Amino acid sequence: MNEPIFLRLRKRLSVKPSAVITLGDVCQLYWDGVREDELNRMPIYQIKPEDGHFIVIDIMQVIRKLRTLYPEVPLEVQGAPQVIVEVMNPRKKANPVLVTLVWLILFIGSGLAIMNFHTDVSMQQVHQRIYYLITGKNSQQPLWLQIPYSLGIGMGMILFFNHLFRKRITEEPSPLEVELFLYQQNLDQYYVQNENKENQRTKT
Repeated sequence: MNEPIFLRLRKRLSVKPSAVITLGDVCQLYWDGVREDELNRMPIYQIKPEDGHFIVIDIMQVIRKLRTLYPEVPLEVQGAPQVIVEVMNPRKKANPVLVTLVWLILFIGSGLAIMNFHTDVSMQQVHQRIYYLITGKNSQQPLWLQIPYSLGIGMGMILFFNHLFRKRITEEPSPLEVELFLYQQNLDQYYVQNENKENQRTKT
């Protein structure tokens, strides 16, 4: 019984509504290899309807549970001090009309943004000037420059977002995925800090 229990709290967890969160769900643990299964099944928290979509479980809740069963066993805690639990409520089916409307708005808006940018930088005059420098002739529509340029914009967007429909081109994350990852980290930090403030209010 003198061998310590090693705990590493996970950073994030997704569960179903009304689920029972166990010790094995919120952390990785190692003991003597025999009683680990019993510890993994130990309940930590019961999801309630009033909990909302996100719950923060602190390492102190885990320690209190372990101390009730094994008060004399030393604990070695590593990793994050809190784990964020996301309650995965059933998703509603997407409305096809709403999806089509949003797609049209984004498509038209992005097209207008590209056209306005090209107007601001006088892209048509640039193409005309390049055509004149190469051929020595004036042309109001140098298509052999404009068509490859337009195709290049599409190819550049595909390479930038690293996706062709749902297929990933390379294993590297796209800039959009990196930004979403950073945004999720900021959200997690906000939930943790907000939970700490709520705990301080309840104590006063």
